[in-house]
Amino acid sequence: MAPWGFHSPPPKVTLVNVFTRPYDNAVATARTCYSARGIVWPEEVSQKPEMRDRIARSIYLAGHHTTLQHAHLQFALENVSRHFIWSFLHSHPFYNSEQVSQRYVRVAPEQMVIPPLRGEALNIFRATVALQVDAYQRLTQMLIPTVERLYYARFPARRPKEGRVSTLARRWMPRKAQEVARYVLPVATMAYLYHTVSLLTLLRYNRLCRQFDVPTETQMVVRRMVDAVLAHDPDIEKVLEDPLPLEETLEYRFWQEAQPSHRWQQSFREEFDASLEGHTSRLIAWKPNNEEILAQAVREVLGLPRNALSDDEAIALVLDPARNTYLGESLNLTTLSKLTRALHHPTYTFRKKLSHTADSQDQRHRMTPGSRPMMTAYLTEEPDYITPALIREHPQAERLYDETMARIWEGMNRLRALGVDDEYVSYLLPNAVSIRFTESGDLLALHHKLRMRLCYNAQEEIFNASRDEALQIAAVNPRIGKYLAAPCTLRHMAGKRPICPEGDRYCGVRVWELSVEEYERIL
Repeated sequence: MAPWGFHSPPPKVTLVNVFTRPYDNAVATARTCYSARGIVWPEEVSQKPEMRDRIARSIYLAGHHTTLQHAHLQFALENVSRHFIWSFLHSHPFYNSEQVSQRYVRVAPEQMVIPPLRGEALNIFRATVALQVDAYQRLTQMLIPTVERLYYARFPARRPKEGRVSTLARRWMPRKAQEVARYVLPVATMAYLYHTVSLLTLLRYNRLCRQFDVPTETQMVVRRMVDAVLAHDPDIEKVLEDPLPLEETLEYRFWQEAQPSHRWQQSFREEFDASLEGHTSRLIAWKPNNEEILAQAVREVLGLPRNALSDDEAIALVLDPARNTYLGESLNLTTLSKLTRALHHPTYTFRKKLSHTADSQDQRHRMTPGSRPMMTAYLTEEPDYITPALIREHPQAERLYDETMARIWEGMNRLRALGVDDEYVSYLLPNAVSIRFTESGDLLALHHKLRMRLCYNAQEEIFNASRDEALQIAAVNPRIGKYLAAPCTLRHMAGKRPICPEGDRYCGVRVWELSVEEYERIL
């Protein structure tokens, strides 16, 4: 593996928790499937290493990989870019992460991944990052008065008395300002996180670690993850394939052969944006008989004919929180309930446009997967970004924001003119860069997602996209759509107390008394 070479600290990988004998465990689970005498234990398979290795290799080559999913590996990752996290770690469904939040933790100027550039190119990169950090700091301070004005308009009783500001307000207002100011920060911003995957997922990581968007950083992080696991259990190397070269990855081959032009990129953006027809997230496909399919699936679970349970009654049974009180629980139980699993059958597809920072949260809803882009395809010559509503409330902040975006793109264009590889240029893309993609999900996953993201505490863009989605589902499937609402609304319908589950984070609005059409917010 090539040395790191970047002008920033290398990724730090620590294996925190792991199965005691992951390789032996995989073979033991395989042998148990054919054991007439009961469970085969990992200690047993290690006693016959030749047989163990033959079985391991045989089932691996045959594609019988569920045996490799039992062993889980928990890593602590540090000094990794948000670009890498979005592009690789969170681009699939088989993981769990707990990551430092830019919404609540202030970003320091030195927390940036700096690619292995030299001379003028390195100076341009550093200068562009510096202006992004400076704009972030200035916007944070600039927006606090606007946050205060909107906050006290929502909570008039909390206005300071005798100059005393509540601890909650003093802590919350700067965070809300920095949540929006972060849109100017580059995706090169470092993060730290816990990341847990199965052994199977790690093997997949290793095989495709040289793909777009950031193959250098990805390969370095994955190699260190693999090395940490091999130090714990060297036998895993017996089923470890070499990474595919970048040149053999599907996206790279097309990119090299097609050589897309700037004109193509411009046409794509215009075509996509026009197709949204004014929506943040536009419903473009759904089963024409979603409601009938759902109702019939409910009857099938209960073994009832249509004349014993009508479509309306069947739909209400699983979606009305007054009847299905699981929907008022804090713990999501719907994938385990026989009746609510009927929600798997209705499906919806949306075309949507979000900022990179909003999509980094949206993609965490892994059961509503999207076809997200290569960021090298988004290195346009002109600025292409999302502006948060709070920025638009402050004319001076909006001017600074727009000027910063123009200078970011100027910096990226200068680097490209110098011949800097697009992989490295893309680290300068701001959190605000527009991400265009298609996302699909079944009603079970969408119901959970909308329940979480229609909360007034959800990030503004995801909240607006979720409102868009709920209203459009209600337009085509009204018997389903009338039960899509904020978590407090569902808890109120289910008779749960407290109605708002957020405690001192209560948004200050009696959302459960509003229809989704009436949902509106800036903060």
